[in-house]
Amino acid sequence: MITNTKATIVRDVSRLAVKARRFDTGLFVVEGPQAVRELLQWDPSSVVDIFHTATLMTRYPDLYEMAVRSSATVDEVSEAVLVAMADTVTPQGIIAVAQLRDAGLAALKGARLVAICHEVRDPGNAGTIIRAADAAGADAVVLTGDSVDLHNPKLVRSTTGSMFHLPIIEHHNLQDVINAVRAEGGVVLAAALGGTSLLEERQNLAQPTAWLFGNEARGLDAESESYADRSVSVPLYGKAESLNLATAASVCLYESAFAQRQG
Repeated sequence: MITNTKATIVRDVSRLAVKARRFDTGLFVVEGPQAVRELLQWDPSSVVDIFHTATLMTRYPDLYEMAVRSSATVDEVSEAVLVAMADTVTPQGIIAVAQLRDAGLAALKGARLVAICHEVRDPGNAGTIIRAADAAGADAVVLTGDSVDLHNPKLVRSTTGSMFHLPIIEHHNLQDVINAVRAEGGVVLAAALGGTSLLEERQNLAQPTAWLFGNEARGLDAESESYADRSVSVPLYGKAESLNLATAASVCLYESAFAQRQG
């Protein structure tokens, strides 16, 4: 059992909250029972280390058994050590260290529904879009431009495990991504104010589609929006001036999901 908060392993794990350290080691941290459970279920070979408290073993015995059966090194730690390792004040009894994920553009082959996040900086927004894409049955999510790092601790937490359910690609060049989508016969729709109403676009949404979402504060710049085949906006019927990025993305992705399932 690890009880020393100054131990080298504690320091090494806590430093993975820093992007440069994640890049150097090829590792990142996953916190909390739900996220670790999804990681162990969907990508067990990527897990290197698991650290848990005694409370975790009694509160989530099935999760503890999953951890023990995995190929990862499993260590019990004190509550203080887990807090020292984690990015949150309350890591809920378990954290895992896993290898970095990046699917690459090859994951777009055969994709029918894709979410492209361009210059999305807020980790909570990006994580929520990943979760919505997962729920809508999307085939992939792509982070382009200077979007938030996929392995940012807040982003990882906000996906609540969805990031382990579908390919997520980090690729700086937006044009490369759009070319890859079109090579698979997909159409690119930019979610933007002033575009065609989503209701008018419904009849076209059954075809393979990549939705392009821009920065939460500025939206898409003119050049990036011009890469899309069409611009589409979500109609507003009440008095709200706009929807936040994650909400608008969820609406767009679900409209495509409905259309594709209805044929």
